[in-house]
Amino acid sequence: MMHALLARTLTGLSAALILALALIGVANPSQAATLTKVSGFGSNPGALNMWVYVPDGLPAGSPAVVALHGCTQSANAYYTNSGWRKFADLHGFALIFPEATTLPSNCFQWFQEGDIKRGQGEALSIAQMVTYATGAYGLDAARVSITGLSAGGAMTAVMIATYPDLFNAASIVAGLPYRCSPPASTSTCMNGPVSKTPAAWGALVRAAHSGYTGPRPKVAIWHGQADYTVNKANGDELRDQFTDVLGLSQTPSGTQSLPAGTTLETYGADALRYYRIAGMGHGTPVDPGTAAGQCGTAGAYFLDTCLL
Repeated sequence: MMHALLARTLTGLSAALILALALIGVANPSQAATLTKVSGFGSNPGALNMWVYVPDGLPAGSPAVVALHGCTQSANAYYTNSGWRKFADLHGFALIFPEATTLPSNCFQWFQEGDIKRGQGEALSIAQMVTYATGAYGLDAARVSITGLSAGGAMTAVMIATYPDLFNAASIVAGLPYRCSPPASTSTCMNGPVSKTPAAWGALVRAAHSGYTGPRPKVAIWHGQADYTVNKANGDELRDQFTDVLGLSQTPSGTQSLPAGTTLETYGADALRYYRIAGMGHGTPVDPGTAAGQCGTAGAYFLDTCLL
């Protein structure tokens, strides 16, 4: 199950997996931890809402995960059903939930030119949330990670392309490559493959923050092989894009069979992982239950898919 694997990352095992963390804090530490709306975090040109969750007693310098919901969802829905809260409490990290406000479906605008460039729109709004959190709550800026589902997954690719300096790892679930679609059009790469060479895909990312020579986030890609909302070919194109950006071969350095028909491909020295989940449709994989490694609630776009 995805979150059990992420938990290993958060406790120090295999940082390639997905998300490492920073901290976002409690505005009033005397109150019990809850999902809290934050205002005044920046100019917010993308008109997003910012929500945070900080476990009680979380020390300064803790890590954080930025979690981006999918279309038709909300920050509260992702907080409630994804299982992230359980692991934040268990492993000691904070959560930042950006929330899209574009009607009618509350989709992050991963295909709009004004929202996918550094210093503009929704991309800048999310970056401002991270900067605000690290500054206001004494966070470890070197351990901020980002994850997202569907449009949130596509926006995760946007963020590590435009702001690679803010994140140390990323997890893209049922997402799409950065700039896979023509401006203001979602149809092209969602419904079928947009095939580019790895170098061409990588060039799009490098151009998003021209001149940047610092470290790039590690990446994990998760895609259901029965996903008919976001074509599964996008997983392959994401693999090509970010192996190129990370300077890796497109040939796996290792392949592993996991339960539930899942195949894990590892690239380089575990800098990129690609999970192909057989039979899974469109959604975030969860594993409802009370065991330490279980989390989440099954429902629309939260799919009961145990990988371990």
